[in-house]
Amino acid sequence: MGDQRQRGANGVGAPSEQWREYQGAPTGTDVECEGWRQEAALRVLNNNLDPEVAEKPEELVVYGGTGRAARSWDAYDAILAELRDLGDEETLLVQSGKPVGRFRTHEMAPRVLIANSNLVGKWDDWEHFHELEAKGLIMYGQMTAGSWAYIGTQGIIQGTYETLAELARDEYDGDLGGRIVATGGLGGMGGAQPLAVTMNGGVCIAAEVDEARIDRRIETGYCMEKATDLDDAIARARDAAEAGEPYSVGVHVNAADMLEAMLERDFVPDVVTDQTSAHDELEGYYPSGYTVAEADDLRERDPERYRAESLDTMARHVDAILDLQERGATAFEYGNNIRGQVQEHRGAADAFDFPGFVPAYIRPQFCRGRGPFRWMALSGDPADIHRTDEAVKELFPEKESLHRWIDLAQERVEFQGLPARVCWLGYQTGDATGPDGEPLTERARFALRINDLVREGEIGAPVVVTRDHLDAGSVASPNRETEAMRDGSDAVADWPILNALLNCAAGADIVAVHDGGGVGIGNALHANNHVVLDGTDLAERKARRVFTTDPGTGVIRHADAGYDEAVEEAQESNVAVPMRDR
Repeated sequence: MGDQRQRGANGVGAPSEQWREYQGAPTGTDVECEGWRQEAALRVLNNNLDPEVAEKPEELVVYGGTGRAARSWDAYDAILAELRDLGDEETLLVQSGKPVGRFRTHEMAPRVLIANSNLVGKWDDWEHFHELEAKGLIMYGQMTAGSWAYIGTQGIIQGTYETLAELARDEYDGDLGGRIVATGGLGGMGGAQPLAVTMNGGVCIAAEVDEARIDRRIETGYCMEKATDLDDAIARARDAAEAGEPYSVGVHVNAADMLEAMLERDFVPDVVTDQTSAHDELEGYYPSGYTVAEADDLRERDPERYRAESLDTMARHVDAILDLQERGATAFEYGNNIRGQVQEHRGAADAFDFPGFVPAYIRPQFCRGRGPFRWMALSGDPADIHRTDEAVKELFPEKESLHRWIDLAQERVEFQGLPARVCWLGYQTGDATGPDGEPLTERARFALRINDLVREGEIGAPVVVTRDHLDAGSVASPNRETEAMRDGSDAVADWPILNALLNCAAGADIVAVHDGGGVGIGNALHANNHVVLDGTDLAERKARRVFTTDPGTGVIRHADAGYDEAVEEAQESNVAVPMRDR
């Protein structure tokens, strides 16, 4: 039905009346569905499309240029109808944002299975993807957009914080005090950068071509001020750095233009990175020389010229980063594939002469199965998240950095949509065991504690746990999470597929598999999952399994690649790695 209707200029049709009524996730303890697992799916989908959370919710775009939560508004309505009718032993199939089937399974099976943007290898490129998208046959799901796990800029904040904290430990004296970070992009992902810098004690200058995004980050507390021009921004940044005060300022300018202007002024920041949506040269990145309105008009009139000018600007952008690195700046790519774009489309042999953030700073944590664990309070009550904050600190009194993060997040990270939190937890079991003596991972311990709090009534409604795509074992992304693997297995995509299959077997409530993510079609494969903690014994069984299997795949993936830290983790936590164990 839906695919036969006029799809409209943006390809998705007119916004749903249901969405207009919801304007975000339903909250409270009354449910529309047959059970909380189905209700959780309905709420997280609508949370993705909350105007406080999504970039262009009226177009179903959540973040990252064209990352959508559903393929069309007809498909959105159909998904909601299916979720309301879905039984406790049924599974709904969603193909690139469109519900396509429903089957009887069993209570431990996922209630929703999602596959987004996946193409057969020979056809796995933007050109073929856009042909199919124009026909209404596929959508770009990014990762947390299409898996209904996005929680706004608050979702990426700790990953950015952790990256910069590790950089500060490696390069400086443990924090960024007195250091200036120059970057670009204040969209759904990049908008976390100014706050992550200041939370690490540093100073941030962030370029953004869309002035409304700067204003939004200031309104939500992610960026402190807006400069009148670059000279003003540099002067403010220098004053703050000299005073040793955390500070962030947005500049209404194209990122490539800003970095070139810094070079012209002989101004070299201590750190330079970027988080523009460079993975998508047509819908995500803005070419130099245009306002947002002018660029949008060019994209509509002449998409090929837009692509060419966008890629030309990216080439200048990468050259400027390399020049700043040569002059002494610490440079890294923050996962948007701008290096890959310039190397592939503009023949830049030196594009990868500055590293990606994962091999530079994050991989040792991945070896331990450590990564972003995020949870949402389905009640809509911030007090429920504050109770979980207390719980995680009680569970891990020895983790000083975790306590510091929770305290900073409570003080400085505003909720968007459903109240939510993120913290990095890993596999490590230590001496923790369940009632049957089985070792419990860090993530499982915390999930079980949340489930107990729901059961005991200390939390008003169930909590749904998911994660970000910056993950140890669920991603194959040669220009990002799996860049420069020790054994050369960067592009082996078996691992995210195994992760998804294993989490299905373990009982995750939603499991999703995607192509593309933040680096673009053909450049990554990744998986995600959700577990609903509703206080029941069933939720406890699911949580114990999924929060062992999910981080566990990160340990075995890196142990298989020969990383000593992962081998040590496997030995310390009794993770079976068959050919090594034998």
